[in-house]
Amino acid sequence: MKQWDVIVIGGGHAGSEAASAAARLGASTLLLTHRLDTIGEMSCNPAIGGLGKGHLVREVDALDGVMGRVADASGIQFRLLNRSKGPAVRGPRTQSDRALYKQAMQTELAGVDNLEIRAAAVEDLIMDGDRCVGVIDAEGNEYAAAAVVLTTGTFLRGMIHRGAERIPAGRAGEAPAMGLGERLYGMKLRMGRLKTGTPARLRKSSIDWDALEQQAADETPVPFSFMTDRITVPQITCAITRTTEETHRIIAGNLEHSAVYSGAIAGRGPRYCPSIEDKVVRFADRTSHQVFLEPEGLDDDTVYPNGISTSLPDAVQDAFLKTLPGLEQVEVKRYGYAIEYDYVDPRELDATLQVRAVPGLWLAGQINGTTGYEEAAAQGIMAGFNAALASTGRAPFVLSRSDAYIGVMIDDLITRGVSEPYRMFTSRAEFRLSLRADNADQRLTPLGVETGCVTEARRRVFEEKMERLTSARALLEAASYTPRDLAAAGITVNQDGTRRNGMQVLAFPETALGNLVPLTPALGDIAPDIAAQLKKDATYANYIARQARDVEMLRRDEGVAIPASFDYAGIEGLSNELKAKLAAARPETLAQAARIDGMTPAALALILVCLRRGERAQSA
Repeated sequence: MKQWDVIVIGGGHAGSEAASAAARLGASTLLLTHRLDTIGEMSCNPAIGGLGKGHLVREVDALDGVMGRVADASGIQFRLLNRSKGPAVRGPRTQSDRALYKQAMQTELAGVDNLEIRAAAVEDLIMDGDRCVGVIDAEGNEYAAAAVVLTTGTFLRGMIHRGAERIPAGRAGEAPAMGLGERLYGMKLRMGRLKTGTPARLRKSSIDWDALEQQAADETPVPFSFMTDRITVPQITCAITRTTEETHRIIAGNLEHSAVYSGAIAGRGPRYCPSIEDKVVRFADRTSHQVFLEPEGLDDDTVYPNGISTSLPDAVQDAFLKTLPGLEQVEVKRYGYAIEYDYVDPRELDATLQVRAVPGLWLAGQINGTTGYEEAAAQGIMAGFNAALASTGRAPFVLSRSDAYIGVMIDDLITRGVSEPYRMFTSRAEFRLSLRADNADQRLTPLGVETGCVTEARRRVFEEKMERLTSARALLEAASYTPRDLAAAGITVNQDGTRRNGMQVLAFPETALGNLVPLTPALGDIAPDIAAQLKKDATYANYIARQARDVEMLRRDEGVAIPASFDYAGIEGLSNELKAKLAAARPETLAQAARIDGMTPAALALILVCLRRGERAQSA
């Protein structure tokens, strides 16, 4: 039996990133998936990015992940969300051509050294005591590895619900992974059921596009990948329609036929992406809801109606769809459904996404209670890195909450768990002014270079950019202007006699680099992309400097490790409720303990005292 360093199960967004990441670190890697032709499949909405999510894609790209490049190669409607707000909360997004995305992902993986891809349905794990040392497929074939990464998405004992129909499936037309679910339950891991849903797919030629409001792509698309110079894929227009009072009447009159409201589904769904049934019930005072009609490809006659996922029977879907303006004659290509699946409580994982009770086993994606392609990819890349590092005896690679949105997400998952599918938002990050989508490469690519997961081509591109950025910043910082100088250039500033350098002036909301060129002509040679980056850096410089103390405090607490065997029950003065929460979460650092629900400064001080006492006892 051949021995691999890393085996990745699943060829979705988490699995693709995990396999690529492990192989880039030099690990001999095997990707096993049900079908080779579905690698990179976009099971739900064919879109990448958005608010918070776009930050994750940029961070994955900064670590040389594949999602950003694949999105750029397949994006057919790029839009920068929150453009009117500050750069910290802007979210790059694209509607992708579903076929182009899958093709580009498969091409990317085919070109990765150290990666072998095979079609197999994995049904069980090979165990050596409590350690995972490989997997077994449905045919009984065994595959040995030092590390295994499970990225099963919605396939883990997945069940499709549509009206009264119950169809065992991982997604439409594909069998679920039943054996793996049973194996994980048998390990006594804390597990549960979650659900998500998808809308009907519509025939594009049956929609009255001329009757609908159109939404164009951005005139100048903003790529996801720092390696992409410009977008060459043709851009399309989407359309907007709305539900009506008649739509709501039909849905409300058929709620008992909805799998969600009939009691057939026990799993909790994503609160921020509700089904149309949920919208009608929860927002009963609303007479309409916006629906985006998004074509699934340049040459595809399929449209994704974003905003009306449902588990109602086919006939009811037909009836309510025809009440939306522009859809009076619509034809359905595939009806919507809800899907329920198993997940593992992410508090069972450590900061590398390894299962604490099962060395050698890493989990990434929806199996950890998250929702979304971007969240899956971000977990996949980190699980892949750490599985590869562990398989070759190297130190783990962990990102802090102050390093990246990836760090925020993983910390949230392993310390707080989930009560519903977890989705990334910019509001989850304490340090979002420094964790911007535009500076993901500045934050993370040097860490990737140090870890060895960044290719030589990306390293060269990054270093060349940083040389230009450093040179331009030095020129601005060396320039010095009096208030009179600035006023003469048309820049409004307090006449307080204070000299300001170029970066300080660039921080003024209405000042662009071009305003300073008359005063310092050499600034005119700075390339537009570098000028735009300097403007963003200058805008947030003062705020980030003020945050530095908070970041330092976080890093200090992250440096205080808590042993896995630490006895919380023995801490006098700690409430029984907190003892139970801490024993369940098993935080690895004082910083993680601080984020446990109900934690107080006094309780943290008690934990720190006991840790210090234990250290003194060991050194005595």
